[in-house]
Amino acid sequence: MARYIGPKTKIARKFGDAIFGTDKYFDKRSYPPGQHGQSKKRKTASEYSVQLQEKQKAKYTYGLLERQFRNLFEKATRRKGVKGENLLKLLEARLDNTIYRLGLAASRSQARQLVIHKHVSVNGSVVNVPSFTLKPGDKVGLRERSKNLSVVQDAMAKRGKKFVWLTLDEKAVEGTFLDYPEREQIPENINEQLIVELYSK
Repeated sequence: MARYIGPKTKIARKFGDAIFGTDKYFDKRSYPPGQHGQSKKRKTASEYSVQLQEKQKAKYTYGLLERQFRNLFEKATRRKGVKGENLLKLLEARLDNTIYRLGLAASRSQARQLVIHKHVSVNGSVVNVPSFTLKPGDKVGLRERSKNLSVVQDAMAKRGKKFVWLTLDEKAVEGTFLDYPEREQIPENINEQLIVELYSK
């Protein structure tokens, strides 16, 4: 399956959650898409359906394909601690997600593009792999010629919430990944236990 590049509001409406961030169109029509979207006569979802939908929601939120997501889950199961929480911590430690969280990009897809086009460095070395997993203490920044890109400047000007596991030196346009976040610090509305149950079948 190819990476989804279609209408984001439609996907957000499918999950009943603005998973791609602030969306005025979602606010206007927060019910499911389709001609029966507003109908109350919708079938009760099975346990499997609920679990599958939660996994799909997480995949769309972080912009992963099925194989990437499965591999990350398997990596999470090999770590000490709670599987579901480990999964979310690894998702948050991805390079593209960190660029987005630091406010250097307006969305995860934009952050992914910055990484792929070699605008991003980790500990002084250029990294063009969006799935690169950061470790505590890693320095994430932009190449000197990339710091004045209009998309970066616009994103920084609109930078909103700050996250305790990240710090940003706005002058140097460089951030530090301090540590893996705790579950309660991650704002995404994802029930990770349902994903664990799905993969445990």
